[in-house]
Amino acid sequence: MSVVNAAQRVEKHSVSMPAATSESVRSRVGARGFSGYVAAAVARQLERDALDDVLARMEAEHGPVDEDEVAAIFARLAG
Repeated sequence: MSVVNAAQRVEKHSVSMPAATSESVRSRVGARGFSGYVAAAVARQLERDALDDVLARMEAEHGPVDEDEVAAIFARLAG
């Protein structure tokens, strides 16, 4: 999924964040890449929120994940 492309409508927003955070973004992408970086971060967070929603629905329907089963799967993948 692309975050922003030429066909998408964009809106301008004002956001507040710690100065150290904005300085870190600027040092990574430059002043002209700031909005794109923030848009990508928000899109990623929305994807994670949607995944959390799916996982919560699955847990409500099927019960919690068995941690021993998860450990066994990770052990198989690592081995």
